[in-house]
Amino acid sequence: MPDGAETSVTSFLVAMDAGDPAARERLWAAVYDELHGMASEMMRREPAGHTLQPTALIHEAYARLLGGEKLQQRSRAYFFGAAAQAMRRILIEHARKHAPRKSASVGGFPLESLTASTFSHTREGVEALDQALDALSEHDRQVFDVIMLRFFTGLTVDQTSDVLGISPRTVKRNWVYGRTWLYQRVGGAGEAPAEDSST
Repeated sequence: MPDGAETSVTSFLVAMDAGDPAARERLWAAVYDELHGMASEMMRREPAGHTLQPTALIHEAYARLLGGEKLQQRSRAYFFGAAAQAMRRILIEHARKHAPRKSASVGGFPLESLTASTFSHTREGVEALDQALDALSEHDRQVFDVIMLRFFTGLTVDQTSDVLGISPRTVKRNWVYGRTWLYQRVGGAGEAPAEDSST
């Protein structure tokens, strides 16, 4: 991770806490492109015909992220993890409003093809995934963060490693474990796949 990127995001968050009125806009300019890329990847994984656009998604997520309580940590990794979680919440709320109630069983999907859109076609699927993610967050926060950045935003192993400040090998291990854990939690079955060789 470039030291400048980490320093700028952290410094803007600290300045906001100190009451600097310009820090919010400077932070927005610094993170906009990366947030837009995350939102675009999230939307690409959603079912066809989704009415929410990436720009609207990041504006709403940013407003929620900075409009409530102060962030617990003032770091680039925590900020982007929290942003991914805010976008996930917005998409889940949207899906709950628009998805039908009845669902087919989620069992039988191969673990390697497990994506957010697997569960987003029905309210039951959305709620099952939401509950499983909340449980994963309590169970292992680092695994949860890896899942949020890879599963929902499509970051590569190296990008996730940079954002979280952990090794690519740890990202891969957590990615395999997290997918297996989620799959079993929402009703799937099967062994964990071999260690991920993706980038």
